[in-house]
Amino acid sequence: MISGGFKTSFYLTLLTMFKLYNTLTRSKEAFSPLSGNEVKMYCCGPTVYNYAHIGNLRTYVFEDVLRRYLKFKSFAVKEVMNLTDVDDKTIKGSREAGVPLAEFTEKYTKLFFEDCSKLNIEKPEVVCKATEHIKEMVENVEALLNKGFAYKTSDGVYYKISSFKEYGQLSHLKLENLKVGARVAADEYEKEGVSDFALWKNWTPDDGDVYWETSYGKGRPGWHIECSAMSRKYLGDYFDIHCGGVDLIFPHHENEIAQSQPLSAKTLAKFWVHGEHLLVDGKKMAKRFKNFYTLADIEKKSYSPLSLRYLYISSHYRQQLNLTFEALQNSQNTLEGLQRFLENMKDGMKKGKPSTEIEDNVDAALVEFQANMDDDLDTPLALAVLHAFVGNVNKTALTPADKFTVVEALKKFDSVFAFFNWEEKKVDAKLKKEVEALIAKREAARKEKKFKEADEIRQKLSEKGVVLEDTSQGVKWRLV
Repeated sequence: MISGGFKTSFYLTLLTMFKLYNTLTRSKEAFSPLSGNEVKMYCCGPTVYNYAHIGNLRTYVFEDVLRRYLKFKSFAVKEVMNLTDVDDKTIKGSREAGVPLAEFTEKYTKLFFEDCSKLNIEKPEVVCKATEHIKEMVENVEALLNKGFAYKTSDGVYYKISSFKEYGQLSHLKLENLKVGARVAADEYEKEGVSDFALWKNWTPDDGDVYWETSYGKGRPGWHIECSAMSRKYLGDYFDIHCGGVDLIFPHHENEIAQSQPLSAKTLAKFWVHGEHLLVDGKKMAKRFKNFYTLADIEKKSYSPLSLRYLYISSHYRQQLNLTFEALQNSQNTLEGLQRFLENMKDGMKKGKPSTEIEDNVDAALVEFQANMDDDLDTPLALAVLHAFVGNVNKTALTPADKFTVVEALKKFDSVFAFFNWEEKKVDAKLKKEVEALIAKREAARKEKKFKEADEIRQKLSEKGVVLEDTSQGVKWRLV
């Protein structure tokens, strides 16, 4: 921990070198906005045909931490997120469910944002649906046709990869090394090259009533053109940051660059930032391994969504994270400890002049926090700073003004971490009476050395969302 009489407002202004790892250059680069103080950021959103799983959600939490830290650094952020609400999966799902496509995808859109809310993921400034931007996609396809980067077949319109010499600059893959069936899927369409991809798919009976009329017939967009068209509409030809999971580097993001650069002479985004995979019990998450979980599944096992957020943040976004339920339980326990610390600080706090010791501790912690976050969002080290700060405070005799200052510091940490609960939970009289009766019963069991019974009561209270804290002044409890 940095020590000394630092003054936060002064020293934080010195730490301006924020570095991000850029997949395009395979290096950490100093970040600054392309124009003024506004950061324009595009994040690939979900395909809304099913529940998001906890691997998807890790990516959205990492993007939220990036967004929040940019705001911590006093940048203005304009984030755009797309929703893929038309593709093979959404059409198949809606037909199997026997409901219109829009109704089918709206259900999973709503569920996705409910999960985001539980994880304290901020909503982007712009959320755009593919089905509402067909005009822009058609314009992009026609421009690529006119420039000779695309061609028509009886099946649709395809992008001609051989026409774009820079193809592979993001993924660092050479086109001649791609194998059919490995990274490039072969199909029965009339493509000139096996690696060429669909910009527009002509209607087939499997599409049902899902199609749009164009100058080259009725059909629907290919997946890749959706993001290029919508990002260019809301953020321009060249913007600051494009985010996503590592699974999107190839082919999706590679194809986005290929179909955008010919229209603007730019790589669409200056920084390409990608989050690593989530493993569960050491394996890739898959239903066949019986380790496939949604946020609802995690909640059913009595883990809070914010304990999952804490676990995500405890690992660097560019490192694979192996989720085990033991690790998730440890995260939940740790987060409950931090929450108790916050509640203790709030109890009796009062605005005023803090002691020099607390003031210096706060300043040093926030300086070190920012130094770690400036190094490509090193959240594990930034978390260690928070825990060291809590440990130092716990060794100090505090005045009400000290407590207030500590709480204000926690707000700064949490403006990025976003895993504290700041709302006072209201307890209805019936629940309060029930909880207090169970606590009294537990205390009686402990006095009689019936520890198994006492533990069972504590577990029963935990299932109700009640956390107990045994103190020298007696048992304290709160809802989580």
